[in-house]
Amino acid sequence: MKPFLHRLYREWLKPLAIILLIGSPLRSAVIDWNWVPTGSMKPTIVEGDLVLVNKLAYDLKVPFTTHHLAQWGNPARGDIVVCYSPVDGKRLVKRVVGLPGDTIEMRNETLVVNGTPVAYTRHDSAPYRRDIFEDENPVLAVEHLAAADHLVMILPGRSAMRSFPAYTVPAGRYFLMGDSRDNSHDSRYFGPVARQDIVGQAGYVLASFDTARYLLPRFKRFTHSLQFDGA
Repeated sequence: MKPFLHRLYREWLKPLAIILLIGSPLRSAVIDWNWVPTGSMKPTIVEGDLVLVNKLAYDLKVPFTTHHLAQWGNPARGDIVVCYSPVDGKRLVKRVVGLPGDTIEMRNETLVVNGTPVAYTRHDSAPYRRDIFEDENPVLAVEHLAAADHLVMILPGRSAMRSFPAYTVPAGRYFLMGDSRDNSHDSRYFGPVARQDIVGQAGYVLASFDTARYLLPRFKRFTHSLQFDGA
């Protein structure tokens, strides 16, 4: 029995312990991944996507905490970030639409930043219909937000918050919204997110599994960039 236990420790338990000791701090402070269970970021991110999170995009944190060791940047308008929800602490994936000091407003689905309405260009929804099941007639548009063009989705058949009055984002906080504007619980409901609660930036889909079709892999979305390419 003892030789078996010794072999088990040497060949399995010890290597696993080393992997955990090295990998856990790296995942906590350097690079991570986030499973997306909802469609609040459609069509950019769909249910079942596993997105890569760059935790060094803006700063370096003490592993397993939100305390900063160093900071070399801040989220920009248009960035996709992973953050902790101010409501229940769950990790969320949302887009930055308002920076500290910005005045944000929405008028009938049109985002207004610092008094200037954001421009939109209608986009064909046909290539995305396979993964859109929330509404029979989804409306897609390219939102020209700063230098970060991206798709947003409107669901006309849903009851949603399509307008809200002008709001100035406090210092040290960020106004976040989902790209599926009528199907996202975001800063319209829980307010702006503190800078320290932003985990990192999401840039790629590592892998994707179709939650509506028995978790079949979506191989075309593997290593897919979240940056809109105009297609």
